[in-house]
Amino acid sequence: MAAAGLREKFWILPAAALPSSPSFSPQAAAPIRGKPKKWLVYPHPPKSSRLSRSVLRWLQGLDLTFFPRNVNRDFSNGFLIAEIFTIYYPWDLKLSSFENGTSLKVKLDNWAQLEQFLARKKIKLPKELIHGTIHCKAGVPEILIQEVYTLLTHREIKSIQDDLVNFTDYSYQMRLPLVPRSTASKSIKDNIRLSEIISNPNMLSNELKVEFLLLLQMLQRKLSRKLNPKWFEVKPTVGELTLDRLPPKVSGCKYDAMISRAVLAPALRNTGTGGNPLKKLM
Repeated sequence: MAAAGLREKFWILPAAALPSSPSFSPQAAAPIRGKPKKWLVYPHPPKSSRLSRSVLRWLQGLDLTFFPRNVNRDFSNGFLIAEIFTIYYPWDLKLSSFENGTSLKVKLDNWAQLEQFLARKKIKLPKELIHGTIHCKAGVPEILIQEVYTLLTHREIKSIQDDLVNFTDYSYQMRLPLVPRSTASKSIKDNIRLSEIISNPNMLSNELKVEFLLLLQMLQRKLSRKLNPKWFEVKPTVGELTLDRLPPKVSGCKYDAMISRAVLAPALRNTGTGGNPLKKLM
C-alpha cells in the first residue's frame, strides 16, 4: 500500500514541478532575444615584428580589410599599402584597381600603380624599400610601413633601422652564436629570392649579388676569427709575438737626448776664445 501511494504521488506531480536541468533543457540552447552585446575586438599584433606600438595602434584604427599577421608576406603585394592610401586619398586612388594576390605579376602591377600615384602626389618612398618589400626581405617592410606612417601622420618616431639597408641578414648572423651561422651557400640561398631572379634575369646583376654576398661572408669570418681566436685556434704570428715581448718604451727620453746633443755641439765649438761662446758674437 505504501508503494502504491508513492506511485500515485509521482503521477500526480505536475510537469512544472519537475526539476529542470540546464544541460538537458531545450530552452538553454535557444538564442537569447534582444540587443546583442558589442565586443571591442582588437586584432593580434603581427608575429616577430619590430613595429612600434604607435604604428600598431595606427594600423588597428584604420579598419583594414584584414590585419597583417605576417608583415613580410602581407605587405609584399602592395594591397594593404594601397588600402592605407585610399583612406587618406579617397578621391585619387581606388582600391578596386588593386588585386590581393601572391603571384609576382600581381605584386609588380600593384606596386607600379602605387608608384604612379606617389609620383602624382609627389610622395617619395625609396625604391630600395619597395624592392625589398616585394621580394620579402627581412626587416624591409617594417621600415617601409614606418616611412608611410611618418608621411601620412607627420609624426616622428624612433627609427627601427639599425644600419644601412643592404637587403641581407648580415646583422642577424653577427648576433647569432658561432655554430648556427650560415655558410656561404646558405647565405646565397637565403638572401637571393627566386622572385628576384624571375623579375630580373640579367646574369651580370645576379653575379654581382653573389659576389657581394661572398664578400660579406668573408668579412664575417675574418671578424669572427678576430673576436674569438681561441675558438678557431688562431696562433699568433712572429710579428705579433715580437710586439708582445718588446720592453716598455719611455716616451720622450730618446728624442730629448738627441735635441740636447744637437744644441750643445755648436756651443762647444765656440769655446776656443776664452771658453765663452758668446765672445765671438760680441
